[in-house]
Amino acid sequence: MALYESQRERIIRHMIDAWIPLGPGESFKLLHASRTERVLLLRLEPGTVVPLHRHQGHVHAFNISGTRKLIETGEIVGPDGYVYEPPGNVDSWMAIGDEPVIVHIVSTGAMEYLGANGEVIETHGPALLQELHDRYVAEHGA
Repeated sequence: MALYESQRERIIRHMIDAWIPLGPGESFKLLHASRTERVLLLRLEPGTVVPLHRHQGHVHAFNISGTRKLIETGEIVGPDGYVYEPPGNVDSWMAIGDEPVIVHIVSTGAMEYLGANGEVIETHGPALLQELHDRYVAEHGA
């Protein structure tokens, strides 16, 4: 029971803390990170696009609020919508509508951002968000 309460308190604390900038119109709250997995809340402002990328591991994404469009398929995912992406999945998506999109994401493996010809232009491993989180906390005293 104590472990459950500790995890619950940690999640609540992270949900209250400031959003950490990730890029233009994109920010996150890290809930857990390890060498192989990351769990986060990702926030995108309306109109923000997550560029074309490939996942090396599994992705489970649950929309908490807002609406997003999966660009390659045209699928619209609204609040309470769930998307599973298997290893090797290639996609991009954007926040649509008037409110920010907040997605709870659990993913394993690295994420590769792809160029126009499908070449890997940048790779983000699961531990990168922990590094960004720690740097933000150190710089802002959050």
